[in-house]
Amino acid sequence: MTTELVFVDEFVPGIHWDAKYATPDNFTGRPVDGYLTNRILGTKELCAALETARDKAEPFGFGLLLWDGYRPQRAVDCFLRWSELPEDGRTKPRHYPNLNRAKMFENGYVAARSSHTRGSAVDLTLFCLDTGELAPMGGDHDLMDPISHHGAPGVTALEAHNRETLATVMEASGFERYAYEWWHYTLRDEPYPDTYFDLPIT
Repeated sequence: MTTELVFVDEFVPGIHWDAKYATPDNFTGRPVDGYLTNRILGTKELCAALETARDKAEPFGFGLLLWDGYRPQRAVDCFLRWSELPEDGRTKPRHYPNLNRAKMFENGYVAARSSHTRGSAVDLTLFCLDTGELAPMGGDHDLMDPISHHGAPGVTALEAHNRETLATVMEASGFERYAYEWWHYTLRDEPYPDTYFDLPIT
């Protein structure tokens, strides 16, 4: 798409994706500003690391499914405006059942300056190569709750094992985990650590 940002699926064969913020299936309940098509963007360095992660996941019987990659700054600004609106309850039970939406930024679930906007972070999960089904992880994407933290009590042994498998694969491929969200990983050596892009995804 640009010299800095590319479509991940064009660089990482076999990757699956469902860009949640291009759809109403996210915590805001509607497509988010800047997401004009259901594709995932990232830096070329991110793609190379994801290709390694794809290969490392395969012996475990898993593939990678991405929910988000590069996130335009206008999308982050949209999240901030949404967090200041009165609660309507539409997405609260699924995404933030025990949290006031105004506390999402304060509690570390959404950042005003996001690593996603630098093009080197991904939200992802594992899917089973033989069935195509998502691996049980003990909570869905953007469940803003302590149960989504790494090492959280309350998940089953299988869910905890799957989370740790994802972490093992990603960390061996050059990523760092985020303590509060089992699905969020940032490239350890970012090519644009101080750049916050605002190109729409088209």
